[in-house]
Amino acid sequence: MRPFRLIVTGGGTGGHTYPALTAVRTARARLAATGRALDVLWVGTADSLESRVAASEGIPFAAVATGKIRRHRNPLRMISPANVRDMARVPLGILQARRVVSRFRPDAVLATGGYVAVPVGIAASLKRRPLVVHEQTVRLGLANRTLAGRAARIAVSSESTLPLLPEAARPIAVVTGNPVRPEVLTGAADKAIHGLGLHAFRRDLPTVYVTGGAQGSEQINGLVAEVLPWLLTGANVIHQCGPANVDALRHHAAALPAEAAARYHLTGFVGPELPDVLALADVVMSRSGAGTIAELTALGKAAVLIPLASSAGNEQAHNARHLHEAGAAVALLGETTGHTLGSALDPLLRDPALRADVAARARSYGRPDAGERLVDVLLAAAAGGASQD
Repeated sequence: MRPFRLIVTGGGTGGHTYPALTAVRTARARLAATGRALDVLWVGTADSLESRVAASEGIPFAAVATGKIRRHRNPLRMISPANVRDMARVPLGILQARRVVSRFRPDAVLATGGYVAVPVGIAASLKRRPLVVHEQTVRLGLANRTLAGRAARIAVSSESTLPLLPEAARPIAVVTGNPVRPEVLTGAADKAIHGLGLHAFRRDLPTVYVTGGAQGSEQINGLVAEVLPWLLTGANVIHQCGPANVDALRHHAAALPAEAAARYHLTGFVGPELPDVLALADVVMSRSGAGTIAELTALGKAAVLIPLASSAGNEQAHNARHLHEAGAAVALLGETTGHTLGSALDPLLRDPALRADVAARARSYGRPDAGERLVDVLLAAAAGGASQD
C-alpha cells in the first residue's frame, strides 16, 4: 500500500510546533494500525525550534525563507524597515515552498501557524493540495487568517472560535481541540513524590504547581516570592522558575521556617517528570498559552492564569478570559500584585469543593483526543482532494 504523504508546516514557538508533532505521531500510529506507512516532510525555518524537533524525531526537514511581521497598535508604525525587508522574503519563500510541494506531492498539508506556514500554505493551494489549517488559540492568528481562504478545512481548538471566523470560512471549520502530548495524560502523583523527594509535603494540604515556562517568568517569580510565606501556610509548592532564577529565589527562601521550606520545591526546569507533577498538582499557576490551556483542560486542573501581556495579538489574555468567564479558571487580567494573586489563590486553596468545581469545568473544555480528531480531518481532506493533481 502506498504511504500517506504529509507535509507539516508551522513553528517558531512550541505552541505551533508541538501540536504538529503530536499530529504526526498520531497519524503514524493510526496508519500503522492499518498496515500503511506515513511519509512526512516538515517544512519550516532553518535553525529553528521546529528544525530541532524534526531532527530529534527523525523527520526529514526542508527550510524555506519567511518574513516576520512586527505588530504595533499604531498601524503606521508597522511600516518599518524591518517589516518591509522581511515581507520581501515572502515571495522567495513561496517559490521555494512551491518547489518542495511539487517534488514531495503530499496527500495533505497541515499548517499549524507561525510565519513560515504562510508561504507553505500558499504553495499548497497553488499546487492544488488539500490544506488543513489548525488554530490553537481562541482567535485565528495572523498566519492562519492569511491562509483561511485557501484551506480545505480549518481545525479549531474551541467552540468559541467558530463565531469569530470569517463567515465564508465557517462551513469548512471543525472543532478538534488542540493536540496534547499523550504522555502528559499518564502521570502519577506518587511518582512525583518519590521522584522529586517531596516526602515532607503534607498530603492533607493542596499542592500548587507554579510555572513560567521553560525559561521561567520574572513576573510570576516575583509574585510568588511576595506571597510565599503566606502561601506555604496552606499549601505545598512546586515552583519551576527557570534555570537563571534558581539562586536568587533559593536565597529568598532561606528565610522561611524549616517546616515551610521543606514543602517548597524549587527547580529551574521540569522535564520528563512533568506528567507526574501535573498529576500531583491541585492548583496550577501559569501563563495561558494555547499548549498550556490544552494540557490543563485535558487534565481537568484548577488554575490561576497570568497572561503574558506581550503575546502575539494578546492571545494569552483571550485564552484566559475565555476560561475565566466560564468558571473554568481564574484569570488575572490587567495589573497583578501579590495581593491580587493571594485573593485569587485563597478560595481555591481553602475550599476543596470550589477547587473541584473549577477543575470539572476546565475538564469540560478539554479534548484529550484532539490529536485523533485532527488526524480524522487530515485523512478526510486528503480523501476529498485525492483526484487533484
